[in-house]
Amino acid sequence: MTVQLRKVALITGGNRGLGFETARQLGSLGYTVLLGARNKEKGAEAAAKQQAQENDAHCIELDVTDQATIDAAAQKISMEYGKLDVLINNAGIGDIHKFTDLSVADLKRSFDTNFFCAFSVSQAMLPLIEKSDAPRIVNISSSIGSITLHSDPASGVYPLKALAYSSSKTALNQLTTHLAFTLKDTPAKVNSICPGFVATDFNNGYGDLTPEQGSRIIVRYATLTEEGPTGGYFNEQGVIPW
Repeated sequence: MTVQLRKVALITGGNRGLGFETARQLGSLGYTVLLGARNKEKGAEAAAKQQAQENDAHCIELDVTDQATIDAAAQKISMEYGKLDVLINNAGIGDIHKFTDLSVADLKRSFDTNFFCAFSVSQAMLPLIEKSDAPRIVNISSSIGSITLHSDPASGVYPLKALAYSSSKTALNQLTTHLAFTLKDTPAKVNSICPGFVATDFNNGYGDLTPEQGSRIIVRYATLTEEGPTGGYFNEQGVIPW
């Protein structure tokens, strides 16, 4: 293990879209950025693009649906860096099926990637996170994970009834509160963040925001000062009701 002076950030699904842009912005702030990618070749290409911009970026093979690659990634980070300062659980999938068209398999698929995989990654990285002087965990959620907004006919979220996606993000928000509690006696900050409706490959290019715009709030919560919040749920407008 070498002496690591830079802060180290791991971003799941870091080789494209929001993950890639978040990596670029963190890299420009002087972070060593690990681009978690299930496809090693695509991850290496993404890291090379970051390095061309003079960012300290590296591909790390990480398929969030494969526990063996999660464990291998944790071991690699431990050996090469000895700690993890920032974890961004960004990898996820969307599902817009209405309740009447949704299958159990679809529902399980969304929970597997959007919740269970974030849990697995967070749990595997926790020993490394606890070695950081000021760890930050950002779970990429969505405002449509809010039960309060889904229950309010006056809310813009009310008609967006994509059960698989929204309920898996609701579960992810619970992961945030439990991780924040687990780390409550440490300097750690753990928050759920909605980056907004961002146009990426994730949603076939539809969205009101660019990846650069959507990533700003992610970077903000990944770099919180010690006075920053923990265990919360936020978007650019402020607190999102649970």
